[in-house]
Amino acid sequence: RGTANFSIRGLGINSSIPGIDPTVGLFINGVYIGNNVGVVFDSFDLESIEVLRGPQGILFGRNVTGGAILMNTRTPGDEFNATFKAAADTGEDGGWNRYLMGAVGGPVTDTFGARLTLYYNDDQGWFENDFNGQNVGKVEQIVARPTLSWTPTDTLDLIMRYERSDIEGDGPVAQSHRNGSGVEPLQFEPNGFSIPDRNSFDIAYDEVGFQDTESDFLTLQADQAVDLGDGTITAIFGWRQSEGESLGDIDGQPVWLFHAPSALETEQSSFEMRYTGTFDERATFTAGIYYFENEINYDENREFAGVLFGGAMPFATFHGGGNLDVETYGAFTALDYDLNDSLTLNVGIRFSYEEKQAEVATLPPSQDMPCSVIGGTCNLDFADKADWDSFAPKLGATYHISDDARIYAHWTRGFRSGGYNMRNTSLDPADTPGPFDEEQVDNYEIGYKSTFGRGKLNAAVFYNEVSDMQRELNKPGPIGVIQLIQNTADAEILGVEVDATYAILDNLLAYASVGYIDAEYSEVAIDLNEDGVVDSVDKGLDLPRAPELTYSIGFSFDLDVGDWGYASSRVNYAYRDETAYTDSNAGFILEQEIVDAGIDLRSNDGQWTFSIYGKNLLDEVKHGGDTQLPADLRGVVPWGGTFSPLSKGCHYGAEVQYNF
Repeated sequence: RGTANFSIRGLGINSSIPGIDPTVGLFINGVYIGNNVGVVFDSFDLESIEVLRGPQGILFGRNVTGGAILMNTRTPGDEFNATFKAAADTGEDGGWNRYLMGAVGGPVTDTFGARLTLYYNDDQGWFENDFNGQNVGKVEQIVARPTLSWTPTDTLDLIMRYERSDIEGDGPVAQSHRNGSGVEPLQFEPNGFSIPDRNSFDIAYDEVGFQDTESDFLTLQADQAVDLGDGTITAIFGWRQSEGESLGDIDGQPVWLFHAPSALETEQSSFEMRYTGTFDERATFTAGIYYFENEINYDENREFAGVLFGGAMPFATFHGGGNLDVETYGAFTALDYDLNDSLTLNVGIRFSYEEKQAEVATLPPSQDMPCSVIGGTCNLDFADKADWDSFAPKLGATYHISDDARIYAHWTRGFRSGGYNMRNTSLDPADTPGPFDEEQVDNYEIGYKSTFGRGKLNAAVFYNEVSDMQRELNKPGPIGVIQLIQNTADAEILGVEVDATYAILDNLLAYASVGYIDAEYSEVAIDLNEDGVVDSVDKGLDLPRAPELTYSIGFSFDLDVGDWGYASSRVNYAYRDETAYTDSNAGFILEQEIVDAGIDLRSNDGQWTFSIYGKNLLDEVKHGGDTQLPADLRGVVPWGGTFSPLSKGCHYGAEVQYNF
């Protein structure tokens, strides 16, 4: 619920630092979300969700290098409809997780429609904190989303969406276990607690903390049909502002070693206009322009060694953060041209220009001098401005073997602009906040897509060349963790993906997927393993968050239940290899085997659905990270271990839905 660090095809980041551009972009109702902090949330009443792999940017919005996740919420529609859903689930030790969701909408007049969506979640925490026996991982979330649509003419559609979200919850559920250097968390056994095993949900930390976020999100969309090319002109305006405060127990141990309060305020706005049309029944043409601005204000604080004062107050505090202004201009065009009945040429190009202006307050000089960047009281000891521009082309072709099968090949370039580190915690004067340089990805891909009889089969082979890879380097340091954003290396990523669905029977569907990645560095510019030299050992390290093997298999089965309705059952198994988390490879994420299952009873009239479900039924341990912590605090207080936030284990529940 805190940071949206998505990864696709081995391209992802491990960062909670505001301002670093994600490799995988999140687009909600056509609007790019410009910050990866505070955008992990529950969604309800979605019309569609789509995952695009590889560089994007010639068809819409902002450019991304790894891929895009496109989410669209439901509009009022042409018919009145309403739905209500209630659900509750729990695990073995924690409290109940309850949901209430409802939506109602439809036409109000012949040209005007409205829809209201409401969502409430009260999670009492899945985890039990051995420090005091209380449940942790609690969260309460309220979302309201009114949507209005107006069709003033036969050729013009207007949609307004507004969303208000309020989230109040505990801080991250922090486990600390033996780190990659073999150093155990050193404050468990002296205080009467067992050291948590990495492959467990054991936790014992003294500060539950909090994560509170409020956000407002407005989108305005106009679609105007035009005679030119029987086309459509689409204009999308987006505005989003959020305010959040958090407190996390970073040491994850039963005494106060490292607690981190922070605050974040962001405000973004964007405008996109694009035209799409078809000419001579052979050419589909898209062209558009894009503007984006984002203002980020960030407070980063660190409170250390309260254990020396019996937990009453910190022994030392540090304060910093920064302000970042981002402005982006883009223009893009794409053409799909049918050379004949079977062969289509795919070409496109995007131009981007980005400017960033940063002011940063370095943490170490502020020891025991409280201040706030947001409040304007911190000494901003770094100020700079830089800009970047890029051309990102695409060239490819698609060959239709038949009406149901096609092969394709393309080369696409992606671009991620440079930027600044808003969390400057290093004591080394050489470790400035930036700017770090842009990252470029060249993606070469061939693939096959088909439908046949009872099934579908898709396959792709891709090769990514990554230049000037942007990475957040996490190193143990004298004030906790030093986090540097640098261009660390060039890399090559070769991969294969296959997915298929097949109807074994009319009421039995099987689906499966497999992915293989061979990722390696081709050039290394930074001492990744921190042994003091840049050499072949660094080059031989694994790329973070690039598991070699992933696969899944699942089944869904429908069965009539008399005259009342039918039952739908489903089960899915997904596997992911162990993967490096930190660039040094000292931190890593365990392999995962996730099993989800459920049964739905549905009435024939479509009104009632009653479901029971289970998630993560094998009770697999899932860590959101594995940040390495220092062996001691300035040689005085023993420390060690990791900061490894946990996700829920096995939980099961029931859900009822009624459609009007």
